[in-house]
Amino acid sequence: MSKFIIALDGPSGSGKSTIANILSKKLNISYLNTGSMYRALTLYFLENGIKNEDQIDLNFLKNIKIDINEDRVFLNEKDVSEEIRNKIVTENVSWVSSIPLVRKYLVDLQRKISENKSIILDGRDIGTVVFPNAKYKFFLVASSEVRAKRRYEQNEIDKSLEEIQKDIEKRDYIDSHREISPLKKAKDAIEIDSSNLTIDETIDEILRKMDREDVL
Repeated sequence: MSKFIIALDGPSGSGKSTIANILSKKLNISYLNTGSMYRALTLYFLENGIKNEDQIDLNFLKNIKIDINEDRVFLNEKDVSEEIRNKIVTENVSWVSSIPLVRKYLVDLQRKISENKSIILDGRDIGTVVFPNAKYKFFLVASSEVRAKRRYEQNEIDKSLEEIQKDIEKRDYIDSHREISPLKKAKDAIEIDSSNLTIDETIDEILRKMDREDVL
């Protein structure tokens, strides 16, 4: 069977990580959560007082070790899977993600990790920047109301439903208006609106769009 890449992009809270994780298991392929990589780097910046891009260079970034093993995220060999989901990381990940040097470094790392294997990657610029020639490109969307409700029901954030929705809409604006690798749908990506779909229905929709030999 030939190797293939699935690029799964979309805004914050659209269910990309959950969908990608389940799909990787169904298809028996690798999965790389690129958002976790940006969150791990954000956590490092916060813990080490990095507040602007003038404080970093490529050598600085190369000394930060980020590993993802199945569902666990490791920062310099420490499991930070829970810490990267806290409020302060969530509030700061957009500005870290907008730093050109950070994006170049992590995009290069994502490409290296994905060499010579079938893999699904979820993020905001996978189909447009990281792997513009990916065999499969999907753009997962949902209304801000639905995404906020999903986050609220996960009980991960100590905020009201209205506050979560405002945060999501603010993140959408920042991600879609940044100069470097903005959030946008690739021209050849298939858009799937999961607002009224269950997780299983969304996965089935994606599988229906794939070649039969890659799904079997």
